[in-house]
Formats: sequence, structure tokens, C-alpha cells
Amino acid sequence: MQKVLLAGATGYLGSYILKELINQGYQTRVIVRNPDRIKESRHDLVEIFNAEITQPGSIVNCCNNVDTVISTVGITRQKDGLTYMDVDFQANLNILKEAQKSGVKKFIYISVLNGDKLTQLKICEAKEKFVSSLKQSGIDYCIIRPNGFFSDMSEFLKMAQNGRIYLFGDGRLKANPIHGSDLAKVCVDSVKLNEKEVNVGGPQTLSQFELAEIAFKVANKKTRITFIPIWIARFIIKIVKTFTGSKTYGPLEFFMTVLTIDMIAPEYGERTIEEFYRGLLK
Repeated sequence: MQKVLLAGATGYLGSYILKELINQGYQTRVIVRNPDRIKESRHDLVEIFNAEITQPGSIVNCCNNVDTVISTVGITRQKDGLTYMDVDFQANLNILKEAQKSGVKKFIYISVLNGDKLTQLKICEAKEKFVSSLKQSGIDYCIIRPNGFFSDMSEFLKMAQNGRIYLFGDGRLKANPIHGSDLAKVCVDSVKLNEKEVNVGGPQTLSQFELAEIAFKVANKKTRITFIPIWIARFIIKIVKTFTGSKTYGPLEFFMTVLTIDMIAPEYGERTIEEFYRGLLK
């Protein structure tokens, strides 16, 4: 059985990938800064490598005797003084260099749908810079490009509970976000598959208006939607970008940008957004 190194195991997606690796019987080494955050740390298939991936000296030999690396490493909101370049690019590059040194056969990296077309955004610029390094590394690779996560859609439910949802445009823009457990299966299955890039979304392609209706239904609230012209969203991004640093505008420009375009990927999985919303209320 192959041995897998998982980086980013304590994050939203990483935690689901670890469970899926165990389910499929993979010997798994996880790089973590705080081992207490890994519930499966005592599992027979799990080996803990205590390190900080932004510090190259701490991850020396982390890839020894490893066949495949899976990395979900990245930051949504910049913290601890670290930038997207520090984490989404450089931390992943640190792991890649160890993988090259140890003769790892394959490196699976989770980027973002349309990331290669959105490099004007700070987060995508950093992710795609690493994608370029990975493609030039000589290691077999697979780039997973998921649509948004269900967790990103929780804001719709919060707005619905407060009685009103705000949408950009006319509500017709579409997306098919995916649940972490469904995406984890795609990531782990790619260990044995030969695809170089995989675009993937959830099983339902819905307009923003339809997402809002589901949120109101689950919240048991009357549908009240305010539509905001897309030009206003773009104007807000420019203003925030002018008067704040990347720590503030980075996540904002990403989320506001993807809400003003269609984000549709091939449909996959079983979990529905309504099921997810009902789970949040429980």
C-alpha cells in the first residue's frame, strides 16, 4: 500500500481528506503544528510529523519513504503576519523541495476553480505561482480545482435568518459548490488516477437566487432579496484595495469577485446544499 503525506490536515478540507485516506486504507503521515488538533492521531494508519511548513528547517525529511503528497495548504484570511505568498506559494514550495529530495512519485495540490484565469487576485496569484513550480518540478502531479465549498455558502443562511439576502447582479449567476467529504474522495481517488488537472463541483448547479430560496426555506423565513448592481461590487473592491493592505482586501476581493461571475464545474458528489444548511441549524 502506498504511503501518503498530507499537508493541511487540520483545515476544513484536510480533515475530510484524512478521514478518506483512512477509509481507503492508506498509511498517512500528516504534517501538523499542533498534534492535538488531529482526532485520528492515535489511529494505526496515521503518523504525526510535528513541524511548521513555513519554516523549511522544521520539515527536513518529512517526505522520506512517501509515495504521494497531498497538499491543501493555503490561507483564506491572512494572519500571524503571513501573506498568501508566504503560505500558498512558499510553504507549498518548501514541501515540494522535500518531495523532490526524497523521490516522491506524485504531488496532488488543491488550488481553485478558474484560479489560472484570476491571477489578478492575490490569493490566486500565489496559488498559481506554486502550480507553475509544481508543473516544472519533474514530479508527476495532479491539480484539483474545486468550486467553492459548502462552508463558503453559510453566509447565505446567516442572511436568511436575519430576514434579507443581498445578491450581486440579477441573481442568475450560477455555481455548484461542493461538500468537503465529496471533494475529499476526488482528492484521494486521484492518487491512483492519471489526470493532470481536475475541475470539480457539487451535484447541483444553482443560481444565486435558487441558493437564496433554499436558505430562506431552511431558515423558515419569507423570501426577501435585495439585488446589488455588479458595478457597485467592483467599485467597493477598488475602494478597499486603495485604502487597506492585502491582509484586509485579499479575502474580500476574492469572494466578491467569484460572486460576480459564473463558477461552474463538472458535477460530482452526493451532498446537497439544503442538507448542509439543515445540518448547520442542528
